[in-house]
Amino acid sequence: MHTTGSRPRLVVSADGRGVVSHAGSRLLADLAEATGLTQAFSHALRRLRPRGTGHDPGRIAADLAVMLADGGEAIAGLALLRDQPEVFGPIASTPTARRLPAGIDAAALSALRAARAAAREIAWLQAGETREAIPASHAGGRQLPGHGVRWAGSAPVTTTRWPSRSSPR
Repeated sequence: MHTTGSRPRLVVSADGRGVVSHAGSRLLADLAEATGLTQAFSHALRRLRPRGTGHDPGRIAADLAVMLADGGEAIAGLALLRDQPEVFGPIASTPTARRLPAGIDAAALSALRAARAAAREIAWLQAGETREAIPASHAGGRQLPGHGVRWAGSAPVTTTRWPSRSSPR
């Protein structure tokens, strides 16, 4: 039996050595940690780890979310993260990860939704503390006037800011 540990410490440099793919996915995993999402998922799914051994179900859930955000389409897509242990640390096996969704009941699903909402709130509060506002959209090295970040359901998307007197068509 393997256990889920912390993610390895990364050192970023511009020397071209130690280049890794999917570095943005690692940043997403770090964001889940920084906002408390992974820990909140662990709390919500604690009954799925009765002995406290093995892979943490909350970490598996966070890893699944990272894998989906990176373009994965099935649980077997965790292999992409698992194949880079120096970047992502230990990742649950596909059979272990497949058992997670089967153990999620209505109460656990409600707790996961509450955990996601709390982490989203923390992320916005952290952004507010570190910046004057959410940054404007940029493309080609310049700011896009009239565009910004909005929430569509649970995902941030870049949208056009509609003038106050008109509405989207």
